[in-house]
Amino acid sequence: MKRRRTALLSLTALLATALTALPSAPAGAEETEQVRNGTFDTTTDPWWATANVTAGLSGGRLCADVPGGTTNRWDAAVGQNDIALVKGETYRFSFSANGTPAGHVVRAIVGLSVSPYDTYYEVTPQLSVSGDTYSYTFTSPVDTDRGQVGFQLGGSADPWRFCMDDVSLLGGVAPEPYEPDTGPRVRVNQVAYLPSGPKNATLVTDATARLPWELRTSAGTVVARGTTVPRGVDVSSGQNVHSIDFGAYRRKGSGLTLVADGETSRPFDIGAGAYERLRLDSAKYYYTQRSGIAIRDDLRPGYGRPAGHVGVAPNQGDTAVPCQPGVCDYSLDVSGGWYDAGDHGKYVVNGGISTWELLSTYERALHARTGDAGKLGDGTLAIPESGNKVPDLLDEARWELEFLLRMQVPDGKPLAGMAHHKMHDEQWTGLPLMPDDDPQKRELHPPSTAATLNLAATAAQAARLYRSHDKAFADRALAAARKAWSAALANPGRYASDSDGTGGGAYADSDVTDDFYWAAAELYLSTGEKQFADHIIKSPVHTADIFKPVGFDWARTGAAGRLDLATVPNKLPGRDKVRQSVVKGADRYLATLLAQPYGMPYAPDGNTYDWGSSHQVLNNAVVLATAYDITGASKYRDGAVQSMDYILGRNALNISYVTGYGEVSSHNQHSRWYARQLDPSLPSPPRGTLAGGPNSGIQDPFAQTKLQGCVGQFCYIDDIQSWSTNEHTINWNAALVRMAAFVADQG
Repeated sequence: MKRRRTALLSLTALLATALTALPSAPAGAEETEQVRNGTFDTTTDPWWATANVTAGLSGGRLCADVPGGTTNRWDAAVGQNDIALVKGETYRFSFSANGTPAGHVVRAIVGLSVSPYDTYYEVTPQLSVSGDTYSYTFTSPVDTDRGQVGFQLGGSADPWRFCMDDVSLLGGVAPEPYEPDTGPRVRVNQVAYLPSGPKNATLVTDATARLPWELRTSAGTVVARGTTVPRGVDVSSGQNVHSIDFGAYRRKGSGLTLVADGETSRPFDIGAGAYERLRLDSAKYYYTQRSGIAIRDDLRPGYGRPAGHVGVAPNQGDTAVPCQPGVCDYSLDVSGGWYDAGDHGKYVVNGGISTWELLSTYERALHARTGDAGKLGDGTLAIPESGNKVPDLLDEARWELEFLLRMQVPDGKPLAGMAHHKMHDEQWTGLPLMPDDDPQKRELHPPSTAATLNLAATAAQAARLYRSHDKAFADRALAAARKAWSAALANPGRYASDSDGTGGGAYADSDVTDDFYWAAAELYLSTGEKQFADHIIKSPVHTADIFKPVGFDWARTGAAGRLDLATVPNKLPGRDKVRQSVVKGADRYLATLLAQPYGMPYAPDGNTYDWGSSHQVLNNAVVLATAYDITGASKYRDGAVQSMDYILGRNALNISYVTGYGEVSSHNQHSRWYARQLDPSLPSPPRGTLAGGPNSGIQDPFAQTKLQGCVGQFCYIDDIQSWSTNEHTINWNAALVRMAAFVADQG
């Protein structure tokens, strides 16, 4: 299921000030130039410039004087419209350019000159630093004669001069194959293995017979030997592979490597320390995702920024947000909460599952045999609330909970008690864009049954977890949960529209039987009331086979209720069968893990990797971890722990999908403010940020130009433009928090 759509936009403001461009020649099978007058020999026509830019000929080049004091790249630009593009045809985009003074970054795009202003290709060279001549190839994902070549020049505090020449968009060129650098053929967890845990690696090789392997210390000393196990062709990657099991070696160490078939793996540790750090870093991610509060640089060096969406210009703010036209006649203060992903939207259904998973991480620590609630206690996450005698993880989750409560329709209004599905910008914005610079109008979208039940579930869970820390908040949360439950029962079929995806993700869900089950489970666990127990027992979800290959997510929440009923102390009739069903689901995921040469509990039907597949691996591992908590059987513990290997580097691409963890890790996730790839003055995503991972759908234009025909694990590229394979989101990181905490607890 598509999680969301995040468009990469070209500027809309330019169109009002652009000069009229002459039509270009149509693209064809032969190499055909699409840009008119890219050499500027005698004129600048048909190029245009925004009104604040003075552009003209200078020495056979187009030179533009760019004003200082602009905020965004698209605040100043030059470009050419009416560019023809042919779907599936490959183009070479090239130009020469320099800037005075040196070091300015230009955003060069090929995109659509009319609504919805999609960007099909973009690069952001640092002029006169990365060279003066640039050449790139890409494949057009569309047919259009309304294309645009643009050079976005804004965002500088000081004025500067931009000059360009030899601008070309040549169609019909031979495509350049994309070959990811996968490094050594021995694929390991690049972070750490537990001393007492499983230790497995994968060797990519043409050999069909067993091969010798060696485990070496950082000094080169061989400390273990063995032979590989041939596994044949792995369907998830198309590679011929062997497995390596070195679990018998149990000593701690750092900088170890595996050697096999003439290849040396990337280094790794044996020890639990890295997971203790990841437990905290993955949870610290949420502070820099906060809306409505300034992020303190002393708490997150390099990530400090002004508060976003608090009504300070150019923001229109979240303190009095109106509905979309025709939806309601009121405005709500829906400030706070977390930005959902790489955009500035806030969504109740995704906020709900994210909050639940963080709260469940804490709740597991209260009840599980290996849990330790102090590991995420007061002072552990370095957030503004640290020191208030409330566990930091609960403080962080409350920032989102308060937002969720604000999304409830007020008393006296139509659909009172329901929750608005989402709120976000009226139109999509471009990259990069800091939260405090977002000028778009914000809107509330219609209430939905799914959002209302997400509110009921998370607020009910909060009621029991916060009661010993803030009784008044717990009472308020439970009252809101009851009100939401009643409203959902009265309005069981109000679904978000799949077409409501302008300016933010749609998050459409037309089956809410699982959401009703989840909400009833949380209300029962917090109240013990028979009405909720009756709903649970009568629900078809209660006995359904819900542990499918793809696993649970924002649109599949039945497992959230099942897992909590199995682990949070309660007196539900037939609870033993609930616990048995979790163990049965874990058996299925364990069998999948053992059958997969890369050792993950994830094998989607048809090898079609889902959007956010990395967190699907982790959520399936959560089921394994829960089975261990229920039974104490080491096979489930080992399966859950081993699942982290895939995430941290034991995969076909030999990359850790967690920023800052492993020798090679994802660090260009799609984001409007963790956007160092586009603007060197901005940071990369913080340590502990999970990338979405392989996605067979490759829905974004950038991935489509690079990954056509990709097989399973290879449907991923670490680029900020690839929003379908490389975004970060609050629900994906929640799965990482939960599993990092579990593995750390096993150390």
